[in-house]
Amino acid sequence: MTGKDITGRRWSIGELARASGTTVRALYHYDEIGLLSASERTASGHRRYTEDDLRRLYRVRALRSLGLSLDEIAVVLADPADDLATMRGLLSAQLRGLDEQAERIDRLKLRLRDLLGQLDGGTMPDPGRFMTTLEMISVFETHFTPEQREQLAERRAVLGADAVEEARTRWAGLVEELLGHVRADTPVDDPRVRELVARWDELGAAFHPGGGTTGDTQEAARRMWRDNGAELSRNLPWPADLMAALVPYLERVRNAAEG
Repeated sequence: MTGKDITGRRWSIGELARASGTTVRALYHYDEIGLLSASERTASGHRRYTEDDLRRLYRVRALRSLGLSLDEIAVVLADPADDLATMRGLLSAQLRGLDEQAERIDRLKLRLRDLLGQLDGGTMPDPGRFMTTLEMISVFETHFTPEQREQLAERRAVLGADAVEEARTRWAGLVEELLGHVRADTPVDDPRVRELVARWDELGAAFHPGGGTTGDTQEAARRMWRDNGAELSRNLPWPADLMAALVPYLERVRNAAEG
């Protein structure tokens, strides 16, 4: 980072999390491992992030999107440079990554068109369900890096089929209860809702590396649901509009709990 930022806007940890699409938990973790610390504190000890901090957070998130591990990002950020050339290089690399992602999506679209031709010929069973599955695979590949997909697969293998099935049953029960609160528009600071969301997050954390402590795959999963809730909900036994409303409801509950 550059010298002390005495001008410009300041963000609390909650404000920075909401503005950047990062979780408060992830920001705490970045602080603990030395990736990003608030440059300032209020008299009462509350974190205040500066514009320099925001640019550093952008570098962390951009490098993570390019597939670097947090340890590798720490090495890159050990270089204190935060000038136009450095940021331009990072943005160019990120743009190349997006171009490569677009090419993968284009190849997947070609395969899907071929499959559609087979379906039109009546050679594929249950085409609606098959296409939904392919759609979910496409969304999954778009939002998770290859490293993250491998980590998630390894975690599921460690848990085993019985634990995965049990978690699926528990998750369905939580969906039913939370959709009831979505329908009733229960306030997000209601203790019953907070307890359900805490159980939801605890259940989901078990499927992420390190029990969800790093936040990387959890953030990607939440982003995937925010961006593609309608597609992901299409093959679930609940109304798609309610499932789409559930995702932002969960986020509001988490933000209220984190202050």
